Amino acid sequence: MTAPVIHSLREQIREHILEGIISGRWQPGERIVERRIATELEVSQTPVREALRELESLRLIESAPNKGVRVRSLTAADLEESYPVRAGLEAIAAELAADRLAEDCSALDPHVTALYDADRNSDGTGQVRHTVAFHREMVRAAGNSVLLHTWEGLGIEVFTALSIRWLGTVQQSYAEEHEELVAAFRRRDPRIAEIVKAHVLGCAPRHES
Repeated sequence: MTAPVIHSLREQIREHILEGIISGRWQPGERIVERRIATELEVSQTPVREALRELESLRLIESAPNKGVRVRSLTAADLEESYPVRAGLEAIAAELAADRLAEDCSALDPHVTALYDADRNSDGTGQVRHTVAFHREMVRAAGNSVLLHTWEGLGIEVFTALSIRWLGTVQQSYAEEHEELVAAFRRRDPRIAEIVKAHVLGCAPRHES
C-alpha cells in the first residue's frame, strides 16, 4: 500500500528539482546537494536520490565519483538531439490518430485557445505548458501505450522549456502553428505525418556548426 505514496513523493521531488533547473535556481555546472534538498522538503534522502536518478536518465544532470551531482551544461546541440527522435515518434502518432482526430479534436482545441492567450501575453510558461499538452494529447490519441511511454521518456516539457528559456528559441505564433495542425487533422490531410514531423523539426533550437 505504500508504493503509490513513494511514487507520488518521488514525482513531487522530481518536479521540484526540474522547476529549479528550468527557473535558473540551479545554474548549468552547479552542484545539487541531495542532503540539502531532503532537508528543505523534509523528506528522506532515498526519494531524492531516486528523483535525481530519473533526471540523470533525461541527461539533465550528471554525477561523478567524489564530485556529486551537477546540472549538465547543455548546449543547443544537446537540446537539438531529441527533436529528430520526437519528430519520428509524433509522425507515427499522427498517422495512428488521424481517423480519431478527424472526427473529434476536442482534446486539442482548448490548448490552441490557451496558446492564443499565452502568445498575446508573451507568457513563456503558458506557451510551454500548452504546447507540450497539445502534443501529449495528440500522441495519446494514437492509442498506443508503448508510443506514449517512449514519447514521455524524452522529457519533452523540460527540453522545450530549456530551449525557450536558455536559448531564446521562439516560434512565430505557437497558437497559429497548432491551429494549422488541428485543421490538417480535420480535413484528413493525407500528408499529416509529414506535416507534424516538419512542425516538430521546425521547433528545434538552432546552433552554429
